[in-house]
Amino acid sequence: MKPFINNYKVFCTLLLVLTSSTYALAEQGARKQVDVPALDLSIVYYDRALTSDGVLRESRYEETMLRRPGHVWVARVLPKWAEKTLVAHEHKEHGDEHDHKHFNHVSLPRHISQDGGQVKVEYVDHTNKQVINIVATEFENVDFDGSWINAYYLADPLVVLAMPLSKNKASEGQFSWHELERKGIFQRVLWDAKNLIPREIETGRNDGSIFRKVSIKVNPTVSAKLPWLDTTGYVQKEYSDFLD
Repeated sequence: MKPFINNYKVFCTLLLVLTSSTYALAEQGARKQVDVPALDLSIVYYDRALTSDGVLRESRYEETMLRRPGHVWVARVLPKWAEKTLVAHEHKEHGDEHDHKHFNHVSLPRHISQDGGQVKVEYVDHTNKQVINIVATEFENVDFDGSWINAYYLADPLVVLAMPLSKNKASEGQFSWHELERKGIFQRVLWDAKNLIPREIETGRNDGSIFRKVSIKVNPTVSAKLPWLDTTGYVQKEYSDFLD
């Protein structure tokens, strides 16, 4: 699976380079967070890659996301058996002399916050009652690009609005399709103007070798519980604490 992920990262970089001139609008003016609705989201990620050897690789996973002013909470949806396995994973190496250090940023909930223009990232381990803080120099190690805009909106609103409107018409008035294609690479975004969030993002190659789709569902109700506050008494850890 790792080569597929690496190839997709290369593809995303290529897409960004090809569209940089169209996205010039995103660099204009100071970036300010406007008032946006608090949202509870369900997000499904689907990836497909067809190799030159005719091997088709597919992956799909789901996350939940809470968006509140200054806060984003993202949690991977895990199967019940996997949750039990994680809880039972407490073990030791070398008898009782050394605790096995384990940190899986994929399975742990992620809390991203912004205060005074500074982005803070932390992971919450409820099993071990720990909060793992990630400093900016370690963002790449947990696959975070450092962008508050991308975390909060899932797609930069200025970037989306800089894309041409698609010929495809959305079914609802508050939605609009935006599409960009260049040198065999395409990106399509179904933008929700009311909630300031994409509902679908599709990127890929016209030859069918790479395709990614992100589907976003807005839940009808908003949870009153703020999970990042439910860490009273948790031990504060750093990412470096889990390195050998």
